[in-house]
Amino acid sequence: MLEIKDLTIQYGEKDAVVENFSLTMQKGEIISIVGESGSGKSTVLRSIIGGLLGQGKIISGDIIFNGKSLLNLSNNEWRELRGTVISMISQDCGATLNPIRKIGSQYIEYINAHTNLNKTEAENKALSMLEKVRLPEVKNIMNSYPYELSGGMKQRVGIAMALTFEPELVLADEPTSALDVTTQAQIVKQMMELRDEFNTGIIIVTHNMGVAAYMADKIVVMQNGVVVDSGTREEVINNPKSDYTKKLLKAIPEMDGERFV
Repeated sequence: MLEIKDLTIQYGEKDAVVENFSLTMQKGEIISIVGESGSGKSTVLRSIIGGLLGQGKIISGDIIFNGKSLLNLSNNEWRELRGTVISMISQDCGATLNPIRKIGSQYIEYINAHTNLNKTEAENKALSMLEKVRLPEVKNIMNSYPYELSGGMKQRVGIAMALTFEPELVLADEPTSALDVTTQAQIVKQMMELRDEFNTGIIIVTHNMGVAAYMADKIVVMQNGVVVDSGTREEVINNPKSDYTKKLLKAIPEMDGERFV
């Protein structure tokens, strides 16, 4: 479904922030890109959806989605893909919501931007998706302003919106990092359940090896813009190649002598 070949990215004339990044993804897989801040992992995500910031540019390599390069798409082609075929979940979904408009108004507008559903049909679609991410009293959620919801609730709204059109690929940029541990666990589990329901491929960027080890089929470890480890979850956990990966694995909490991976 997705193949990234030797991708190199730089900002302006500075040194490359991502060098020779490669990845192959099958439909319905979950791949986690793990690394500390500044490792280049979020830049890779933004490049996939054509959203590099500022002077960011791809100087070599290719990104192929369903047999077609994403590097030279027109604005119209991107409009057909973004939000429907490829969607994104940000680190803070609350920040992407308009604070002075109710959730329902924003969600219905989002649906209408991509479909010809009438208002009632769009509202029913939104309510159904909010239920799928296990939000309580979804009609009240629709009638709420973003500031009236907790961080976890706003993150669930963002996940629901990202999955509204059953996309083939979801890009999740640190979707749990701003949440408490209990809410993190709930959202990770829900993302896995939704993957199973929609057969959606997910690339999740995280600094938390525990999250990657729990949910990913494959793990890619980045340090300073370079891939230092990659493979199936079992390969990376049981036979890490780099000292950096070993360090990340040691940071996963233990309980009664058992490491939770």
